[in-house]
Amino acid sequence: MGQPLTTVVFSHGKETGPWGTKITAMAEVVRSLGLNAESVDYQGIDDPRVRVAKLLGYAQPLSGRIVLVGSSMGAHVSAAAALSLRARGLFLLAPAFYMQGYEVFTPRNVGCPTVIVHGWLDDVVPVDNAIRWAREHRAALHVLDSDHRLQDQIGLVCEYLRSFLTSLA
Repeated sequence: MGQPLTTVVFSHGKETGPWGTKITAMAEVVRSLGLNAESVDYQGIDDPRVRVAKLLGYAQPLSGRIVLVGSSMGAHVSAAAALSLRARGLFLLAPAFYMQGYEVFTPRNVGCPTVIVHGWLDDVVPVDNAIRWAREHRAALHVLDSDHRLQDQIGLVCEYLRSFLTSLA
């Protein structure tokens, strides 16, 4: 089966930081499974292409197999880098796919199993965007009674992450 899973690399959204509430909670799950948790700091970087380059530079030297986890723009960035990094999996929260004016940048080929968690009440990234991408890529999709941040559902998000990581091991 090749190298074991060793590291989960988190990519935060546009308005947050590398160790916000969601990432901190998910990192606890990752560590409880004996995996390393890393989080890239994109603060002050608004251009998604620059963020992708930063993620590639950060993650390429890591040993073992990696899983990329991202939220909003961080989910877009993770998906865009997945194929180049030969990621073992993608776990995406409210991914900023098919956003008006940026549709061309939506990642097409990620090359790995993917789970998407999105909120029905998301007023930043329409849930229909996640449904469309999940359908086109046969990704698992969980749509929750929540908003863009999914803060009120972090416990369930962590359960989905644990299940996904366990399935990849």
